[in-house]
Amino acid sequence: MDAAEKISVEDEAVDKKIFKDCSKIAFYRRQKQRLSKKSTYRALLDSVTEGKESTRFQIINEAAKVPLLAEVYGIEGNIFRLKINEETPLKPRYEVPDVLTSKPSTVRLISCSGDTGSLVLANGKGDLKCHITANPFKIDLVSEEEVVMSINSLGQLYFEQLQIPPKQSRATKENEEDTSDDTTQENQEELGLWEEKFRNFVDVKDNGPASIGLDFSLHGFEHVYGIPQHAESHQLKNTSDGDAYRLYNLDVYGYKIHDKMGIYGSVPYLLAHKLGRTLGIFWLNASETLVEINTEPAVKHALTQMGPVAAKEKGRSQTDVHWMSESGIIDVFLLTGPTPSDVFKQYSYLTGTQAMPPLFSLGYHQCRWNYKDEHDVKAVDAGFDEHDIPYDVMWLDIEHTEGKRYFTWNEKRFPNPKRMQELLRSKKRKLVVISDPHIKIDPDYLVYAKAKEQGFFVRNHEGGDFEGVCWPGLSSYLDFTSPKVREWYSSLFAFSVYQGSTDILYIWNDMNEPSVFRGPELTMQKNAIHHGNWEHRELHNIYGFYQQMATAEGLIQRSKGKERPFVLTRSFFAGSQKYGAVWTGDNTAEWSYLKISIPMLLTLSVTGISFCGADVGGFIGNPEAELLVRWYQAGAYQPFFRGHATKNTKRREPWLFGEEHTRLIQEAIRERYTLLPYWYSLFYSAHVASQPVMRPLWVEFPDELETFSVEDEYMLGSALLVHPVTEPKATVVDVFLPGSSEVWYDSKTFARWEGACTVKIPVALDTIPVFQRGGSVVPIKTTIGRSTGCMTDSPYGLRVALSTKGSAVGEFYLDDGHSFQYLHQKQFLHRKFSFASGVLINSCADKRGHYPSKCVVERILVLGLKKQPSSVTSHSPDGKAQPVAFTYCAKTSTLNLEKFSLNIGADWKVQIQ
Repeated sequence: MDAAEKISVEDEAVDKKIFKDCSKIAFYRRQKQRLSKKSTYRALLDSVTEGKESTRFQIINEAAKVPLLAEVYGIEGNIFRLKINEETPLKPRYEVPDVLTSKPSTVRLISCSGDTGSLVLANGKGDLKCHITANPFKIDLVSEEEVVMSINSLGQLYFEQLQIPPKQSRATKENEEDTSDDTTQENQEELGLWEEKFRNFVDVKDNGPASIGLDFSLHGFEHVYGIPQHAESHQLKNTSDGDAYRLYNLDVYGYKIHDKMGIYGSVPYLLAHKLGRTLGIFWLNASETLVEINTEPAVKHALTQMGPVAAKEKGRSQTDVHWMSESGIIDVFLLTGPTPSDVFKQYSYLTGTQAMPPLFSLGYHQCRWNYKDEHDVKAVDAGFDEHDIPYDVMWLDIEHTEGKRYFTWNEKRFPNPKRMQELLRSKKRKLVVISDPHIKIDPDYLVYAKAKEQGFFVRNHEGGDFEGVCWPGLSSYLDFTSPKVREWYSSLFAFSVYQGSTDILYIWNDMNEPSVFRGPELTMQKNAIHHGNWEHRELHNIYGFYQQMATAEGLIQRSKGKERPFVLTRSFFAGSQKYGAVWTGDNTAEWSYLKISIPMLLTLSVTGISFCGADVGGFIGNPEAELLVRWYQAGAYQPFFRGHATKNTKRREPWLFGEEHTRLIQEAIRERYTLLPYWYSLFYSAHVASQPVMRPLWVEFPDELETFSVEDEYMLGSALLVHPVTEPKATVVDVFLPGSSEVWYDSKTFARWEGACTVKIPVALDTIPVFQRGGSVVPIKTTIGRSTGCMTDSPYGLRVALSTKGSAVGEFYLDDGHSFQYLHQKQFLHRKFSFASGVLINSCADKRGHYPSKCVVERILVLGLKKQPSSVTSHSPDGKAQPVAFTYCAKTSTLNLEKFSLNIGADWKVQIQ
């Protein structure tokens, strides 16, 4: 195939017309057409059976007369689960495996007497109830006597039952609920029942239409978030007809912003928030999914031509969310909160928490497509040292391989990969290389030959190996949905198998939507066949999730279970947080992409994926120096921090933009390294307590209405507020500081601001507005090394910002930074710092942990101390009191304590008098 050999970036950078909008999606058209005709379902409450785990009953559609089976489960931690499936499907319908961390523990629901025609199921405490109405079928979720959510109150329950193809059976109108209106060929084509045409592709459906849908009305809610990934605002917008949010993983190079089209990943999970309550809806379905949203704000008052009328009783606002999926079953989890923190815990109870990252991965990563050869790598590595810029990881894109054959090295460019890794190791740095899911068709390529021989590739509709074009040319695609394939793929990372790899080499999974050049919408045909004979349409959105799972497992296995993996993936699903990091894909070097990265990362963060970032500088195009500096400043305060650029862009290592810009980028990266102890502690909290690292303001200030729509600034943990500069030539920015009882300190000038106001902050090119919240303690490193590994023993400092009451608290977490010993042997330190009445105390926050550390705290900065102290003394564990040297600045009300040495892991106090 000659054309395939000429694969270029142009194969990816394609005309947006190759992607569908809603009008081109047949199941969307069918559901909209059918729902306009209002055919209702009723629950047959005389069919109720109460099992050990769930309450079951039938629901029936008046037109179809074929019963569906509904099951309601109570799940530990105030979660309800609703499943709706065919009672007797022609063959099993796909239910998403492997996403839930284990089988959720069920809680027996108690059946309380409802009225005739209704059933009430309550949890043990009786404060949460499911009120099921028979006709028309509806479920109300009632919390403390308030209806917070209604299901199917708009009558949008939709369920296409599997059918025998017309060739095999003359399908009767009875079993053709959704097609009985008109079965002319023209109408069948329009509805895409058995075949769906798009451009020059035809999708053949062996079991006909199988789509599902259901509506949820959220009472009193106007703010909804979640369902990544879209290049869109953090607060979800109302969708008009034909403009639903699409969840369908696609390779969209240079995606359009403020667009609801699906891009690289999908998390079918939505959060709703109002004063006093947060809810979550987790729609567990891996097929193509569309979500419509309609928010009706509360009626405050009505004006008529007669002048103002007496204010109406305030109508309640409501948000209606309509989910539609191409296939599978309805399997939905209702997370009842009531707080944001509760909802995060409920979701992670189901899908897992963020994996604890190795410390190096929180440093800065340097990437481009491509570093040319070993000499290039060596020169770039040396450039960082020369300019005194710390970094941790060098990245190699597809050109490092022999002809895009993953697990190989290009012998001309990288003749001695181990030597190159030893150079990086000598500076305690790491290497990341790319490994994509497409495997070049070449019988002499061992990975291909083995996979072919064992039948490890996805199959086409006719039963042969699926073949598609990607970077290597004609390729087959590993079927990661198969446990056997995953096990084999994991084994490829063993040092004895992956020649040239060492224990400092980690992995990047790209193109795993999967990307198939010249395929329908640049992906795999929906009727390709996977393990278990499931069609690709059933599980498309979970393909990349499985590759990252197998990769992470491979890295763990190669170390005999000892070392934490690091895997970055482009495609993801609910639960991907268990396996590593995610980024926002092929963005563009424009200011608008810097700006949209903030809401994109906030949305990932609230849906469980804390380890996320955007390519610094923009992947496509050439950023001007000012944009690059501002992007480094923003990226330094975002969880995954990597510079990356596509082929044919100008080189943009941090020192190539003149001395002044080099200094500014260096400052931003060094500030990242200064804050590493805080970052690491936040990731521990994400890992054990499900709290996002990067938080929208509404999460920290859930009772402040004005925070609910903010997306140009955010919290890092609960202590730092960050407002990146995202406009060119900005000299001043408006920063909103929330909380009427809060006080905030500018972390650069130490200026103190009252909360609940917007302040104008001057921003020269060296300034990114960052504020520390009064009442917090932030641990820092006082000296910066060339990488995180070089800073292990360097001293700590504490930044103590006093609240209006003169107190502060903070936490600190430390372990070896790379192994699982924190988990298996409880080798960790978890400390608590508290300041009150002039005394700062370091105490143990978790007695289960033990980890010896030589590190000391050598500097403490106290912000907001109103008067100069007369003396400061430190009291070590043995009771010895030592005077501490200090300087006090009355102008900024700051106290600086220096030149002392208190072990970070010991109990001690510092007294200010």
